[in-house]
Amino acid sequence: MEQPRSSAALGSEPIRTIGREELRAKLDRGDDFKLIMALNRWAFDAKHIPGSVHFDTPEELYAAVRPEDEIVVYCSNMDCLSSVALYRDLVRRGYRSVRRYSGGLLDWEDAGLPLEGEFVAVR
Repeated sequence: MEQPRSSAALGSEPIRTIGREELRAKLDRGDDFKLIMALNRWAFDAKHIPGSVHFDTPEELYAAVRPEDEIVVYCSNMDCLSSVALYRDLVRRGYRSVRRYSGGLLDWEDAGLPLEGEFVAVR
């Protein structure tokens, strides 16, 4: 189940997704793409996937990310609407290579993969 539940849908067009293993491989290879956490600054500072970026305002985001960039958005979990809304806005604005990591932070953490942030437990 890669899509949010129908009760959590924003829009009706399918969302292009990326799975945990493909995202991990892209990060491990150092692929050139923007991994954007769609939650607020507090959540980003607390815990995020290494290599992620966060923008406090839409103006900052659209100044830093170009329509031709490869982009992956994520938030906390499959039903989190922040990454769905950001995905939809990017596509609406003409960004051509956007995908959503629907499992989000919880899926990444549950798999025991590395995290960064002020609330990351030291292993």
